Amino acid sequence: MKSKGKLVIIGGAVNKGSFTETSFDQNVEKNLNFFERGILRKIIDESKNKEDSVIEVITTASQIPDIVGPEYKKAFEYLGLKNCNILDIQNREQANSDAIVARANAADVVMFTGGDQLRLTSILGGTRFHDAILTKYQTEDFIYAGTSAGAAAASENMIYQGSSSEALLKGEIKTTQGLGFIENVIIDTHFVQRGRIGRLFQAVVNNPRTLGIGLGEDTGLFIEDDKMTAIGSGLVIIVDGLQIKDTNLTNVDLGQPISIKNLIVDVLSMNDTFDMKTREMTIVNSQYNPIPQVIPNS
Repeated sequence: MKSKGKLVIIGGAVNKGSFTETSFDQNVEKNLNFFERGILRKIIDESKNKEDSVIEVITTASQIPDIVGPEYKKAFEYLGLKNCNILDIQNREQANSDAIVARANAADVVMFTGGDQLRLTSILGGTRFHDAILTKYQTEDFIYAGTSAGAAAASENMIYQGSSSEALLKGEIKTTQGLGFIENVIIDTHFVQRGRIGRLFQAVVNNPRTLGIGLGEDTGLFIEDDKMTAIGSGLVIIVDGLQIKDTNLTNVDLGQPISIKNLIVDVLSMNDTFDMKTREMTIVNSQYNPIPQVIPNS
């Protein structure tokens, strides 16, 4: 069944402007590019009721929820949102409670902060809260947004451990089941800054049907139907394994280097798109787009 909802997955370190800085108001012009064109603005614009939408900021993954939650609340409110709440679910009993489920059912958007994605899945996976937001995503105009851990956990399968420097050694990447909002992809975050491309290569060669998505910081993807659009200031890396021709994966021991032949890598920047059905990327500002010809008057 095709989902009616939308996904916004973000690579981490969203440049929302720090409201904890005393000079924020004086320096707000430095953040105008983000506020006008950035990711949180996109979430509000795409939400069902725009500035009147109800957004629940989920801080479960974070070790500092009392700092992270208010930061997002202030950032959303600065952008004109009227109904932003913080939902700090710390255990499975809370996630199964009537009160938490009622807040999930009333929300137009859930925004998962960064932290530990294994904490997210172990606390929320299979709970009534998880079921409620998954059902809303499948059947309603609803947005699941997540940054860092919140992005990594959005997919059916997720990376939760693995050294960047040794990522192309067999067995170095650990994966587990995610929250299941999108199938046949695996998402890695803080991608460019932490040199994690090898982690995606191994995840994709393990099952070439999987599409690898690497998100840079302050960068994300807006996903609706089968179309992904790059948003934010950095790069999105797409690793496609369907055309892999050969690998030594099953012939080497654990800890040995993996060889891969004919792995396809695309690099997206702001507003570029990728069709998950056709596996085709479109560069919106391509240097090869035809230039209109001017026919001189005769």
